[in-house]
Amino acid sequence: MRFNSKRRSVLRPRRVHIGPMKTARAARAEAGPSADQDPRWAAVVARDPRADGIFYYSVRTTGVYCRPSCGSRRANPRNVRFHRTRSEAEHAGFRPCRRCRPDQPPIEKRRAAMVADACRAIEAAESTPDLASLARRAGLSLHHFHRTFKAVTGLTPRAYADAHRARRVRQGLRTRSTVTEAIYEAGFSSGGRFYAQSDRILGMTPSDYRAGGSRAEIRFAVGECSLGSILVARSAKGVCAILLGDDPAALVRELQDRFPRAVLRGGDAAFEETVARVVGFVDAPALGLDLPLDVRGTAFQQRVWRALREIPTGATATYSEIAARIGAPGSARAVAQACAANPLAVAIPCHRVVRQDGELSGYRWGIERKRTLLRKEGAA
Repeated sequence: MRFNSKRRSVLRPRRVHIGPMKTARAARAEAGPSADQDPRWAAVVARDPRADGIFYYSVRTTGVYCRPSCGSRRANPRNVRFHRTRSEAEHAGFRPCRRCRPDQPPIEKRRAAMVADACRAIEAAESTPDLASLARRAGLSLHHFHRTFKAVTGLTPRAYADAHRARRVRQGLRTRSTVTEAIYEAGFSSGGRFYAQSDRILGMTPSDYRAGGSRAEIRFAVGECSLGSILVARSAKGVCAILLGDDPAALVRELQDRFPRAVLRGGDAAFEETVARVVGFVDAPALGLDLPLDVRGTAFQQRVWRALREIPTGATATYSEIAARIGAPGSARAVAQACAANPLAVAIPCHRVVRQDGELSGYRWGIERKRTLLRKEGAA
């Protein structure tokens, strides 16, 4: 028996529509205008953290609301709505995103709190905690914790622990009865390990440091250059200060404040040659300055200053670029502070660091001197 195909089609269930059918255009109109017509959408597309806390956005298809900086996959703007507050988004029936956690403090604050807790753990421990235990305490993987710690502090956990031990040993040398006692209380496992680093940590022997640096001898001289008055000072290790200004007496006072217990002596004929080389370098940067330097600063400052010396003559870099070069992209402000603390004008070329827009900003020895130095180097 043959069956007619038309008859079989009659057996198929028919779709029944109750009420008028909605066209795609009508559905979109009911959903409201697309979010890409709102100026706030640009912040969502750029994942701009500066917009966090100013507004929130929700996604109708997922039922969640997010910060503008959320790293989740970009939603269709037709499904996005904006909210002024978290409570407004929650009242509309949306739940917090599990990725950006808009119902918790901003990620920067959470990271800072986590790193601060790790720093306190390092400082409280008798010996340096291993990286694995610090990462477990923070609830992060080894790599993520190491990267986050360095981004916030500008130092690795190991470098931070070393800097803390150095600070403790400096305090101990001033208060403890013996050098050995100060070394072990600071967390050094042996005297040999400390003495191998003592010159870098203290800039002198432990005995001289206990005496307040009173036995350290520093020669200095004040001269004149195209930038005004210049003071050059040298320790046994190398040039330890190059200061610029308008008042020679003020430069000498600044040197005394920097080395309060050192023996300051006027330069002899041999030292005058050193001063002449520095002055010549100021006027002709292309000549270079091949002199040993006695650079004293924190571990972070040393990293910044080393990066500054790698900027070629005639070139500039921004504070953010220097922060990225030293592996601490979020520490542009700390980089600026390290530049301001630089005691070796010109030799450590902090004048080559400019703002993001290329304009000149704060220079320890005056904006006009900074502009003059860059003009000289550009000509060179």
